[in-house]
Amino acid sequence: MVVKVAVTGALGRMGSGIIKTIQEHPDLKLVAAVEAPNHKRRGEDVGKVLGIGEIGVVLETADRLEEVLKESKPDVLVDFTTPEATVKTVKIAAPLGINLVIGTTGFTSEQKKEIEGTIMKHGVAAVISQNYAVGVNIFFKVLEFLAKKLGDYDIEIVEMHHRYKRDAPSGTALRAAEVIIDNLDRDVNLIYGRVGILGERKKDEICIHAIRGGDVVGEHTVIFAGDGERLEVTHRASSRQAFVNGAIIAVKFIAGKREGIYDTFDVLGLRD
Repeated sequence: MVVKVAVTGALGRMGSGIIKTIQEHPDLKLVAAVEAPNHKRRGEDVGKVLGIGEIGVVLETADRLEEVLKESKPDVLVDFTTPEATVKTVKIAAPLGINLVIGTTGFTSEQKKEIEGTIMKHGVAAVISQNYAVGVNIFFKVLEFLAKKLGDYDIEIVEMHHRYKRDAPSGTALRAAEVIIDNLDRDVNLIYGRVGILGERKKDEICIHAIRGGDVVGEHTVIFAGDGERLEVTHRASSRQAFVNGAIIAVKFIAGKREGIYDTFDVLGLRD
């Protein structure tokens, strides 16, 4: 079976990588590529725009998203854009019966509820994840184990990304904190950075520190610090291709699913 795929944010860092990689998979077919409204390259072959040669799919814009999806009839839509754009996209795609792979980060709790509610209302299936890299999901699995075994240690999270990243802390850092908290047998407060004279570190806190600079694709370190020893677990992404490859796996996983919301643990078979 060939899975027909639409990609929003088609010229973005992730969207462009996904489109290029789809061309390497004979069981996937790009049928729509969508960018922001009024984009100046609208109507051009997206392959030519991305420097891979003509592929027979013209670049469309989000103001025509509903018409584009009705015409191209994708099985799966992949969205790595902005929270506001993703909410709009889900509201258009879900009623059309199109399954989703969502990698956008920085949602508010209200936006997340709106997306999930729309997906469930229309009975489509979706993978929603802050990070699709296979290695980082193994990283999360390791954190589950360490939180259970070293839960009384002081725990800190440090993440670093390129200067262009808009949201902080990263979705991956937040997911790491969520995994740890879910596997602790004590209550903790999640805080973000420190400033001022705060006194000694409180036992009931986990702090996320966000660093921005250069062209760093993504680095995440979780520190478990005890008396006399410290254990650090780090995941470093040297290329966005790691995220692209994971998103491609998610597309193949979600194609043909009837309904439900999944994450990368489901996709990779890491769920206990």
